[in-house]
Amino acid sequence: MTQTSPTILDPRGADLVPAGATLERLGTGSTWAEGPVWLPGENALLFSDIPGDRIMRWDESAGTETSGGGGLTVHREGVEFTNGRTLDREGRVVACSHGRRAMERTEPDGTTTILVDRFGDKRFNSPNDVVVASDGAVWFTDPPYGITVAVEGHEGFREYGDNFVFRFDPATGDLRVVVTDVEEPNGLAFSPDESLLYVADTSAAPTPGNGDHRLIRVYDVLTGITGGRGPQAVPGGPVVKNGRVFVEVDRGLADGFRVDTAGNVWTSNGDAVTVFAPDGTRLLEVVVGEVVANVCFGGADGTDLFVAASTSAYRLRTNAVGAGLWWL
Repeated sequence: MTQTSPTILDPRGADLVPAGATLERLGTGSTWAEGPVWLPGENALLFSDIPGDRIMRWDESAGTETSGGGGLTVHREGVEFTNGRTLDREGRVVACSHGRRAMERTEPDGTTTILVDRFGDKRFNSPNDVVVASDGAVWFTDPPYGITVAVEGHEGFREYGDNFVFRFDPATGDLRVVVTDVEEPNGLAFSPDESLLYVADTSAAPTPGNGDHRLIRVYDVLTGITGGRGPQAVPGGPVVKNGRVFVEVDRGLADGFRVDTAGNVWTSNGDAVTVFAPDGTRLLEVVVGEVVANVCFGGADGTDLFVAASTSAYRLRTNAVGAGLWWL
């Protein structure tokens, strides 16, 4: 592959990557790469190949294809079309399952536990992306792609009739709706102090019944709230309020993103990764050369940005540190 260097779009962007940093390809052979997560105890990256119904793996010891090594291995097959994933506070992988229409967790012995798969008596649509908050609660988006796109799950319908963002507390079993005003919620992430929640709206995706949104919204997260009205009226909060557009992307969709400790948002944007400052200013962009689905931070010090893009996985060395990396 041709080495790609970031393009600095604002002077602040120059501080985010080392001089001479280039995008490295780790391995290829996926169909539609999504949902990357770094395993700090294993120095390895996992990500979904959704149409392939498998989880792919890259080990740091293998090196990169850019440097003459690299390559991917199949971690697991027949996984019911997993998508986004992250780590909980015990280092277990929490993942979204299109096929099971559920949130699931991989236990230390390798078995899979269903955390939650219903909103009342209705099944979820197809959980898509996930973050785990510092209190252990699992926040996830639930668009319809796994029930409307044949290669991403199983045909079905929206049993509760909408596309929400949910918060699930594994300790208590409490499930609540937190966001209802996004047409098709996709990627999500917290600001470093968890006072803000970013949610992508990708209703412009070329799937049935879509709108025209290709943007990221941001919400205030309020804790200690009691009372209220509507589906968020659960004593004790947190309550998500004051939703507004953070940025609109121009190359494609803000499918997935992560936030660094300075509050910058590193997002997919068509065939590129674009970085936005907390005030929405575009700081830098790196063109990957194939459509990017999602990113995550990892590596020994949390400064490596891993990119899941169509057929391949990539790494960009940065000077930023991923927010919420409790294992550092």
